[in-house]
Amino acid sequence: MLGKLYAKWMYAWETALTTRDTNRIVRPLEWGEDWLSDFIPPGSLPEASALDRMVRLNQNLAEQAHSFFGYETPSDFRLEHRHPQLFPTNVRPETLEQDAEWKRQAESGELSAVEFLRFTSPVRTRYPENDIVNARWYPAPEPSVHKKARQGGRPKQAMIVMPQWNADAFSHNALCTLFNRFGISALRLSKPYHDVRRPAELERSDYAVSSNIGRTIAACRQAVVDIRSCIDWLEQQGYEQFGVLGTSLGSCYAFIAAAHDPRLRVCAFNHASTWFGDVVWTGQSTRHIRASFEQEGVTQDDVRRIFTSVSPMSYMDLFAAQRRQVLVVHATYDLTFLQEFSLDVLKNFDRLGIDYVSKVLPCGHYTTGETPYKYMDGWYLGSFVYNAFKKLAHNPALASSSLQSQASR
Repeated sequence: MLGKLYAKWMYAWETALTTRDTNRIVRPLEWGEDWLSDFIPPGSLPEASALDRMVRLNQNLAEQAHSFFGYETPSDFRLEHRHPQLFPTNVRPETLEQDAEWKRQAESGELSAVEFLRFTSPVRTRYPENDIVNARWYPAPEPSVHKKARQGGRPKQAMIVMPQWNADAFSHNALCTLFNRFGISALRLSKPYHDVRRPAELERSDYAVSSNIGRTIAACRQAVVDIRSCIDWLEQQGYEQFGVLGTSLGSCYAFIAAAHDPRLRVCAFNHASTWFGDVVWTGQSTRHIRASFEQEGVTQDDVRRIFTSVSPMSYMDLFAAQRRQVLVVHATYDLTFLQEFSLDVLKNFDRLGIDYVSKVLPCGHYTTGETPYKYMDGWYLGSFVYNAFKKLAHNPALASSSLQSQASR
């Protein structure tokens, strides 16, 4: 009885959090083949329906994934100093007041400037602001002479952190500060169309996931390539061991990046699913996108197939081919990444013999960011990353991937 009451309360709380924003827009369905034109063979299925062409294109992209997610290392890496800004994605009064307060502190000199890694993404879009990658840089402090002697030449280690869809620019910054305490540097990477990369016409980061199929797929490609480019910069700075942490949509991007880049030896997936399309169709936070599909008679099975190329399930075998340390966190009462999809991830990890740690939160997707669950989640993520990098430092065999990574780019 108590369990049923708790579940009812949690679902009500989760629903309240996912419905409080009023600026979700139902846009028309667009197939967006023009966003993927470089990967469409000339004369490909000219008589087929738009749905059939997109399904076939996704099959081809998944089969040619090394090319699709391949890239050339950027040549314009630079560090910029500027005041952090919130870049909110909702118009709630309390959020706008918080944004105004941060701007006031920056103007008055109360807020210090911080470092951001900037470079031009190897994947270009129609939005110049989106194509300049942005990652807040959290370098770990130099250890003392005594600590250096005790650690015995510990390799330089770094995490790339990708928050959830529609995250503001401060989301997950606390995790980066925590990693610094462990001697691990961090790049908090802004996803495509997020915060400073968001086009001026948007209130939300809608172009990352929308009813424009091709643009959504292209955004995933750009995110994966941006992650890998960040590793390139870190290597140039002398870092040797790398990990990635992704939350929600960020976990999808992080998984695909790790599947294609063996340099990522520590992987923390905070809310995970096998099929991109299933989350779009069933999730509360994407109900406006589902409405666009339903208006055109597109089914859940169709949506799964038209997002095959950006689904973690398509790259399970590739991910399993490398030895890694993996954490998967999921929530029992998740209405955005349904628990059945997260359990499917674990089932496939078991099938493929992937060594992983599973942690379960007694909350939902959005309530993960609320007290006390955010502290539980932070403990799971922080303790895992700390122990994983400690193992890497003392076991070079776990981290030997540099030669393989050169062949994968």
